[in-house]
Amino acid sequence: MPYLSWLTREEDIRSASQAAYRLLEEVPEHGAGDPNSENMLIQGDNLEALKALLPYYAGKVKCIYIDPPYNTKSAFEHYDDSLEHTTWLSMMVPRLELLRELLAEDGSIWVSIDDNEGHYLKVIMDEVFGRGNFIASNIWQKRYSRENREAIGDSHEYIMVYASNPDVFKKTRNFLPLGDKQRKLYKNPDNDPRGDWQSVSLLAQGYRPNQMYEITAPSGKKHKPPEGNCWKIIESEYNKSLKENRIYFGRDGNGVPRRKQFLKDAKGLVPWTWWPHEEVGHTDESKKEANCLFGSDVSFGTPKPERLIQRILHIATNEGDLVLDSFLV
Repeated sequence: MPYLSWLTREEDIRSASQAAYRLLEEVPEHGAGDPNSENMLIQGDNLEALKALLPYYAGKVKCIYIDPPYNTKSAFEHYDDSLEHTTWLSMMVPRLELLRELLAEDGSIWVSIDDNEGHYLKVIMDEVFGRGNFIASNIWQKRYSRENREAIGDSHEYIMVYASNPDVFKKTRNFLPLGDKQRKLYKNPDNDPRGDWQSVSLLAQGYRPNQMYEITAPSGKKHKPPEGNCWKIIESEYNKSLKENRIYFGRDGNGVPRRKQFLKDAKGLVPWTWWPHEEVGHTDESKKEANCLFGSDVSFGTPKPERLIQRILHIATNEGDLVLDSFLV
């Protein structure tokens, strides 16, 4: 039973999914780079292109990023962005179903969207990829100045993420590199030979009996976890960390115990859903990039900044992985 239905749903999707298979035909004069690489640019209807790729790449694509029509009632030269709502749904569902077939077992799909169809997209992606495979809805701050034309200014879009296997994705996704702001948190006030470090909390929420022991600070002060908390580690692990000079009690040796986290051991930052323009770019930046590549008469008005795409690829892929964009203009 589908999560979302409309009057002509079955007829629309059936006619789209029954589109004929077409063979890919090489156009040498449009080629560039290494002819032996697997990189391809395909021109044509993306439904037919996805079907043509299926026999070769089913279950092999590590990362899929798409920037489909937002259905904003604006017309673009390269695709219709003023589709009637049910037509938009009928266009999206069969394409998402083919993308699911191409996605690898450890792969993820990232979809840019805004509020015009974003909530409906979430429902149909729950249906196609599985509600349990939803990872996050990242918020991209696309503007850095106020938008004053609307009743409430529009300053963000979304990037929805689903994974074939969320547990595998969590284990294999990459951390974000530490920036200057994070690196400045690491100091070495005690000249530890292991280098710069910062102190992190030794407390965790919850109650675990074997993590409720008493800790004595160098000053002799006794510390117990406050109500509703316990220590993050069991007592034997704490004693080992104390012996290795990995526990910090503040400058006066009297504070609540904290654990040393060394810069050399820092994996990076766990990605989160807030993507500010300072980190991943904004619409003005992306338009300048497009103008630099294609000139000021570029007809596609809403390109994405390179830094935004770079973040997605950094999190979701490693060197040699297959990446697919089936709404590339």
